[in-house]
Amino acid sequence: MVIGSDIQFVFRFEDVEDASTSLLGGKGAHLCEMAQLGLPVPPGFVITTEACRQYRKARKFPDGLWDQIIANLQALEKATGRRFNDPTNPLVVSVRSGAPISMPGMMDTILNLGLNHATTAALGHEMEDVRPALDSHRRFLQSFGSVVLGLPGEGFERVLEHHRQKAGAHFDYELQPDTLNQIIAEFITLTEGRIPTDPWDQLKQAVEAVFASWDNPRAIYYRDYYGIDGDMGTAAVVMRMVYGNLGPDSGTGVLFTRNPATGEHVLFGEYLPNAQGEDVVAGVRTPMRLDQLHEAQPDVHAELHRVAKELELHYKDVQDVEFTVERARLYMLQTRSAKRSAGASVRIAVEMVNEGLITKEEALARVDPRELPTILLPQFEPEALRRADEGGAQIAKGLAASPGAATGRIALDPDRAVEAAAQGQRVILVRAETSADDIHGIIKAEGVLTSRGGLTSHAAVVTRGMGKPCVVGAEEIQVDMENRTVTAGGKVLEEGDTISINGARGRVYIGRIQTIAPSLDKLEEMKTLLAWADETRTLQVWANADTPEDAVRARQLGAEGIGLCRTEHMFFAPDRLPHMRQVLLHAGEAQELTSRVQTLERLESEATAARRGKVHDELEKARKEADASPAMQRFRSGLKRLEEFQEEDFTGILRAMDNLPVVVRLLDAPMHEFLPSAEEIPEFLEATQLGDDNDLNEAQVLALVERSREANPMLGHRGCRLGISFPAIYEMQVRAMLRAAAKLSAEGLHVHPEIMIPLASHVNELTHLRLLVDRIKEQVEAEEKTTVSVKYGSMIEVPRAALTAGEMAKEAEFFSFGSNDLTQMGFGYSRDDAEGKFLNSYLEMGVLPTNPFNTLDTDGIGQLMQIAVEKGKATRPDISLGLCGEHGGDPASIHFCHDIGLHYVSASPMRVPGARLAAAQAVLKGQKHSG
Repeated sequence: MVIGSDIQFVFRFEDVEDASTSLLGGKGAHLCEMAQLGLPVPPGFVITTEACRQYRKARKFPDGLWDQIIANLQALEKATGRRFNDPTNPLVVSVRSGAPISMPGMMDTILNLGLNHATTAALGHEMEDVRPALDSHRRFLQSFGSVVLGLPGEGFERVLEHHRQKAGAHFDYELQPDTLNQIIAEFITLTEGRIPTDPWDQLKQAVEAVFASWDNPRAIYYRDYYGIDGDMGTAAVVMRMVYGNLGPDSGTGVLFTRNPATGEHVLFGEYLPNAQGEDVVAGVRTPMRLDQLHEAQPDVHAELHRVAKELELHYKDVQDVEFTVERARLYMLQTRSAKRSAGASVRIAVEMVNEGLITKEEALARVDPRELPTILLPQFEPEALRRADEGGAQIAKGLAASPGAATGRIALDPDRAVEAAAQGQRVILVRAETSADDIHGIIKAEGVLTSRGGLTSHAAVVTRGMGKPCVVGAEEIQVDMENRTVTAGGKVLEEGDTISINGARGRVYIGRIQTIAPSLDKLEEMKTLLAWADETRTLQVWANADTPEDAVRARQLGAEGIGLCRTEHMFFAPDRLPHMRQVLLHAGEAQELTSRVQTLERLESEATAARRGKVHDELEKARKEADASPAMQRFRSGLKRLEEFQEEDFTGILRAMDNLPVVVRLLDAPMHEFLPSAEEIPEFLEATQLGDDNDLNEAQVLALVERSREANPMLGHRGCRLGISFPAIYEMQVRAMLRAAAKLSAEGLHVHPEIMIPLASHVNELTHLRLLVDRIKEQVEAEEKTTVSVKYGSMIEVPRAALTAGEMAKEAEFFSFGSNDLTQMGFGYSRDDAEGKFLNSYLEMGVLPTNPFNTLDTDGIGQLMQIAVEKGKATRPDISLGLCGEHGGDPASIHFCHDIGLHYVSASPMRVPGARLAAAQAVLKGQKHSG
């Protein structure tokens, strides 16, 4: 029955048969399902996400909501035989947040609601022990003051710490009634008496606070990191309190139906006797292992094992379960799909298929492609790790909470971690324990280390979900926030000192330890999953690689070609950059001399017999002047050296990709990226040995540099424009690539080079450069006495090129969408400036739904791509179509590329496995929609 409104805002657990997470939130929906399964769940009800959304718009309860809450609370009173504010048999409840998508610890919860002096006394009488009742009242005042009133948690903690020290107590459960009464009195004073004693007032304010917590900074930060919709809102769950703090036969715990760090099929979890729920996640005490509960309370452990198995079979996924034991009776407080490491995610998906629990298709759909690169993150090199162990570098040992290796400078608070990361430093966030308020620092850190907490604490859960290494419960570590130091292993480390953590073994080391990339051959479950993906997908996955080492790694990770070899990246090495600068600084003068020679050559061929001799003399003179010119000499010598480098690089890349295509993009970068700054000119002169009177001096170099500067270089003299202006540069690159291909072919390799022209906006640019490529190809074939097969194509990264793709396809045998520049030019956003100036604000304010440089804008940029695909195919039906921007590793963008009929996407090597999986998911998504 709906009370006071046409909309039902409140649902009792037992009344819901088809639980919707979008309406009831994950926590509420799963409590309803557990109730339907007959599992031991405390009675309660759910206030919907729709109520939250309406509250956020109006900043007040929607009409009818409070009446429905009252009616359902009264039904709860009837069901439990307890009443709010009853001095003999009081009802005490919890009010907990629960979003449709799991956001562990990011929003607020209030326990023990309904307590005041009178009801606390009644509860103590019922419990036959006033201590846990007073402890519950203390907890309520502390959480209500922090969550609802917004008071700093440090004030409450100072009071607690003072009384713990005074009483000689290490833990809160050791505090005696007299001390707890003093703490309660001081908490009331601290809150200035603003906490209502009427449970109905407490309830209304608590629900409002839970709704408001959807917009707290840590929740927003978390949603931004994971790309979660900010408008879905949270549900609020109201349920009868059950008490884990009644003595040794009571407690609270968290379990996972499989190990969330490794994926091993064993019950995994922790238990805190004589504690309430938040104590485990908060990490203020290091809990005991779940198998120790088996020793203490075997019947409870057996029931827990049975319930866990039933939940996993029901949901067909690993479950993260919160439970409380009240005087040897088990209650389930929550279940949800468990956050897990990427490696565990893959292992669990594959093993569940082998167990017959899910299908291959379900396994492919279940793993997030964005997580796969974290499996390939560096690990400590075994020999370096052995030396560290034997050399006494280990300073602490804790619990292996999240796998991986990380090295960085110590940061003792989240703000410092963010600040240091912004300066380009790698940091390890070191805390006594983390809280949800640390989320911004955790995101920026390479890894997390805590001195307290267990494997189900906040730090462990969040870092596993993010794929970051984490060690918790390293109790040998002392964090001194006042002096900003960390003491461990007899050593005092200061903030900023370097440490290394091994999240797979729970070890902490002083200093830096060398890392290596793991081998995919040793990751059997990942190989199996990707083999299933390869059987399913139709879109090929290539890689962006600029060095032979990158190409080898890309092939190991399953790349089916190189979709983008950025030749300009080959010129930035310290031994190459001076030669590149030498070429560019003299290119203008060299081209003038070359153009004069070419003009005279043309005039000689056209001249009458009477004039031919005179023109020939002028031509010979021009050739001699060109040959004698210092600028031409410098230009040619630099070009010759670069050609040697390029041929060596292309040989290595083509060899690594034997029998697979390699797309080489000719020089694209603007000139200014290679040129020295005024401060670097003396070093440049020395490096290129330009020092005597006949060579360039500092002033001349500065003049050349200034002449090359542009107001808008990204739209200026770059790409094919540079190649047409200074054809000798492109000639050198084409010659180096074709020579490498010819020599490898002579060795018996099957190489497939493809030349890609960057930044073309008009078909005439492609026509002009096609003649250059054909001319060099003929020369190389004559020199090497062989035939070299090479494809010729164009990047599509200028809107005009996309709109005139039919014309472009007359010259281009393939298109590759340069989605980075296409996005930049389509939006008119500078890639270099947008994020720092306004793009982040656009995302926060909802002006844009996603960052278009991360995920393709299908409505705008995507339409340009679709036009290019259709027009290109109309002109050349067999045209090859790919994408080689950063979007090539983004799952949503890959789905779009699949939908519009591209043949391949190209991503950085580390993103190739994820792209393979995303391409398979695109097929499954299409089958689901068509079905």
